[in-house]
Amino acid sequence: MAMLTVRNLPDEVHRALKIKAAHNGRSTEAEVREILAAAVKPQGRILMGTAIIEAVRNSGAKGLSDEEHASFTELRNKTTTEPIRFED
Repeated sequence: MAMLTVRNLPDEVHRALKIKAAHNGRSTEAEVREILAAAVKPQGRILMGTAIIEAVRNSGAKGLSDEEHASFTELRNKTTTEPIRFED
């Protein structure tokens, strides 16, 4: 995990962060993490599996049944991947 220090934060911004954090039931630090994560997440990201399934379903070809689609969606939501590591 990385550490980040923000210098010269105006007092009114710090107070607003504390109020927002309390309103959301989080610490100020957790609130800042949430705000930063939301700010850098890609908007409208489409998962590759979702795009393929929707393309097949919309093509008019015999695609997946609703049950098959639901099972693939459930599996996709449970599966996580790790990035490739290029270490010596």
